[in-house]
Amino acid sequence: MTETLTDADVAFFRENGYLLPGRRLLSEDRLSGLELIFNEHLRDKGDKLSDELDTPHYRDARLLDYLLSDEVLDWIEPLVGPDIALWSSHFISKDPFTGRATPWHEDSAFWEGRFDNYDNIVTIWLALEDGSFKENGCMRVIPGSHLNGGFSDDYRPTDMTEQTFHAELAGVDETKAVYFELKRGEFSMHDGRIVHGARANTSATRRTGYTMRYFPSSVKMQDVPQNEGWKIWLARGADLAGNDYANAPARA
Repeated sequence: MTETLTDADVAFFRENGYLLPGRRLLSEDRLSGLELIFNEHLRDKGDKLSDELDTPHYRDARLLDYLLSDEVLDWIEPLVGPDIALWSSHFISKDPFTGRATPWHEDSAFWEGRFDNYDNIVTIWLALEDGSFKENGCMRVIPGSHLNGGFSDDYRPTDMTEQTFHAELAGVDETKAVYFELKRGEFSMHDGRIVHGARANTSATRRTGYTMRYFPSSVKMQDVPQNEGWKIWLARGADLAGNDYANAPARA
């Protein structure tokens, strides 16, 4: 049996929109293997910036051994339910002194129209290598902001030479921020609607992580242009919404 969340953990997540379990997600051997895969992708990234390694599991099936594993899904199930779909993953690397800031945003604001429901979309953020701290631009969140619905109106354009996204949510009270400082191998969990961001990396230590994002299979991925070519996997349980999955036979 792998570890999972307690009832108190679930209640905290529902109220605050995030959780810092204070545990390691993977064994040392598994973590080291993932770090080797990450560094291969970073080496072969070509013209992409270090923080633009999105959906690497499309190109590298070795990552599915992590994304669809019990050691990950057992943490996800208490929040998402027993029927789980894999939405996305993302390698993140903020280079020393130059890693761009991530503006305040709600993930759900960039997904508008892609699903028929945005409740219970959960992301694991796994710290690789030396970990994630204030000095190297760790993630920070505004507790409870997921309860506002995830589609705020007050976005303004950003300078993408300095920020990782094209828009930033204005008027965020940074004094309420909780910083996700994680040692190597530790992880955080957050709701897809929570307001979050990260400062630039001003340290000599590279900040590296791997995000794994899941949603209930009762949620329908909509037939819209934004979803064209997007692949999802049935990670656990049964499909409840009539979605098409990369790991299921094509429908006749």
